[in-house]
Amino acid sequence: MLLFSALLPPDGVLDEAAAAVGTPEDDGFRWSARENWHVTLGFYGAGDAAERGEWLAGRLAGAEPIDLRLEKAATFPGVLWLSVTGTGLHELAVKAGAESEGRPYVAHLTLARFPRDRPDAASAWEERLAGFTSETWTATEAVLMSSDREQGVSRYRVIRSYALNHARA
Repeated sequence: MLLFSALLPPDGVLDEAAAAVGTPEDDGFRWSARENWHVTLGFYGAGDAAERGEWLAGRLAGAEPIDLRLEKAATFPGVLWLSVTGTGLHELAVKAGAESEGRPYVAHLTLARFPRDRPDAASAWEERLAGFTSETWTATEAVLMSSDREQGVSRYRVIRSYALNHARA
């Protein structure tokens, strides 16, 4: 079981993203199931969920809600994703452990994976989703999640939630 923290977009935002993607043809992409769509804050790998949960509670104590939106598509090697923007997102992610592995935090929502040996495979998708912008939503909760592989498919499960409820000025 792998652990990570995340923000879960509301159904309306997921509906918008799903409508923009449509029903992809079998193009060699492995599309993420909509029920797995999330914005990762920190990735922890294997570990004790209770221990990580307490650690995360301390790190997120006093964190404020943040306004976010999904925007245009981009890629990492082998990954097609939507960008996520919002004031305070980077700071929240750092509190949750982002960048602890020495990599800069890039807020995103993974849509699909594709063969790394086909670096241009996602260009049509980047073009198609270049103008996409979702409605803005307020993230009032972060979650600790687990990822388990079952029959070759990742299954995500919320283990614990954390209110982002510090009063805004």
